[in-house]
Amino acid sequence: MGRTSSFLLSAAALVFAGATPALAAWQPQKPIEFVATAGPGGGTDNIARAVQNIITKYKLTDQPIVVVNKAGGSGAEGYVYGKASAGDPYKVIFGTSNAWQQPLVSKVAFNYTDLTPIAAMAQDEFLLWVKQDSPYKTAPDYLKAAATGDFKMGGAQSKDTDEVLTRMIEKAGHVKLTYIPFKSGAETAVQLAGGHIDSHVNNPSESLGQWRGGTQRPLCVFSPKRLPQGAKITATEGWSDVPTCVEQGLDIAQYEQPRTVWLPGKVTPDQAAFYIDLMKKVQATPEWKDYIEKSSQIDTFLTGAEFDKFIKEDLEHLRQVASEQGWLIKP
Repeated sequence: MGRTSSFLLSAAALVFAGATPALAAWQPQKPIEFVATAGPGGGTDNIARAVQNIITKYKLTDQPIVVVNKAGGSGAEGYVYGKASAGDPYKVIFGTSNAWQQPLVSKVAFNYTDLTPIAAMAQDEFLLWVKQDSPYKTAPDYLKAAATGDFKMGGAQSKDTDEVLTRMIEKAGHVKLTYIPFKSGAETAVQLAGGHIDSHVNNPSESLGQWRGGTQRPLCVFSPKRLPQGAKITATEGWSDVPTCVEQGLDIAQYEQPRTVWLPGKVTPDQAAFYIDLMKKVQATPEWKDYIEKSSQIDTFLTGAEFDKFIKEDLEHLRQVASEQGWLIKP
């Protein structure tokens, strides 16, 4: 994020001009479909559209790209669609760690091994949010009240990252929360603004507008350090002003969610290589850096063996949480 815009523009130009013929051996010959495994306005939808806009602006492919939302079954609809499209390199699936988490804890008709991993492009943070007019000013205020009442925690989808974090909050805070799943973080934010739930754990980008608009505010961020300083969101506060949850006594030092990209299974190595190279080009643009900064995410790029290692380590952590909750665990 510390690079200058001119440097980024130069780097982007070099990447676009210097694409190696080996990685460009396969080129799409018809329109491409970006499949967001969440509802409109959520973090998964946002990244799919950000990537679409960058590819279109820089003409990184001659083919048009359309974004479709397949959020049913807590995102399983999108992954099943990808599985059914085996061998089709014109379906690009955008998701999160739910690609491998869902098959472990739910009865779904896919496994992440049915898909071709392309990359994890960002790590998204989580915050604990309440209504703007809520009497809770800190995480301890919230936990004290939750211990004496029926608190409703909203989140995107069921037995997914938001619910896993909710169960971790219960354990660390010695409270019991009623978890209510919605199709996306955007829908969850609307429910909190309307007073239908007491809190949620949205990513920064999913509640940016609501914080700016004065309908809800973050209590703490599940990160080992405060988020980077950026532009103010409200008249007086920005992301760096939000304390960490550990600072406030809620002992969950770090919880992040990867933003992942997949192709259906049984595509060719050349087809997968085209999309890996395409996503690298996207990341070289100033627009991507701006997207990362505004959404307060961590820029990363995991592919190949590194991505596979990350998945396996995350699955081990999930098995522990799922076992404690009594969720279905597949072998």
